[in-house]
Amino acid sequence: MAVSVVQTPTRAFEAVFGVDFSGARQAGRTTWIAQLHQVDTDGAPPFALGSLDRLDRLVGTPERGAALAHLVRLVRESKKALWAFDFPFGLPVELFPERSRWPRQLALVREYAADDYGLGLECIRRARSLGRMHIRRQTDVDARAPFDPYHYRIIYQTFYGMHDVLRPLKRDRGTAVLPFQYDRLNSADRVLVEACPASTLKRLGLPHQNYKQPAGGPMTRRRRLTRRAIIDGVSALVGFGDRERRVMMRDPGGDALDAVLAALGAAQAFASVDHVAVARHARYPREGHLYV
Repeated sequence: MAVSVVQTPTRAFEAVFGVDFSGARQAGRTTWIAQLHQVDTDGAPPFALGSLDRLDRLVGTPERGAALAHLVRLVRESKKALWAFDFPFGLPVELFPERSRWPRQLALVREYAADDYGLGLECIRRARSLGRMHIRRQTDVDARAPFDPYHYRIIYQTFYGMHDVLRPLKRDRGTAVLPFQYDRLNSADRVLVEACPASTLKRLGLPHQNYKQPAGGPMTRRRRLTRRAIIDGVSALVGFGDRERRVMMRDPGGDALDAVLAALGAAQAFASVDHVAVARHARYPREGHLYV
């Protein structure tokens, strides 16, 4: 089986990494990293799953601070890589002064470094001042994402993703965080994009609900059947072995599967998206864009 680079209109990547991200205190236990390669063989799925790892097993601890610091090191050490992270890269532009750019959002996140949930409350306060409670970004509407970036179910992902991952990496000249740093795209060693497994499943026409069982325990029959249908559908696009299939089937929260979906969705979307249009969009370069 010959492995080739992932070709895009503007870049060629040797690997695509999908990260199903967690902002929990024991983030390493539920953060998974999938690595895909493009395959150049007739009749085979276009991608192959090279590795599928839980973050705490790579770093040796599930503790959030150490686990996310190790994740940042992994990104920095990669070359010719596309990284797809399953957390919001930005917040709705309505929550900020007119014409504010993305650095203003990172500055707000930094202000709440000691009060992660407080960031969500501040976003709600700002939204209510506009007569609303939850405001979606344009890309959330376009990709049919399930939640806005400061919803209580994902505010910790948003906070720790922006604060502990994007904030240190945006200063790296070898890293391009899109769609905010398109000026670095062609020279960067690695490119970071925002993923959403649920949106990718919707685009692929696969089930996008009732495949996760975060409470643990034996998986219900409905969830087991739904997950098997998703994995069977994904197998037409990504080649993997029996071990990887078992991992994706048995992981209660579906995080291992979501990591694969993040990588697959980003690889496909990045190769087909109109990058010029995204870079020139009135909102995307200020609040983020989902590559799904």
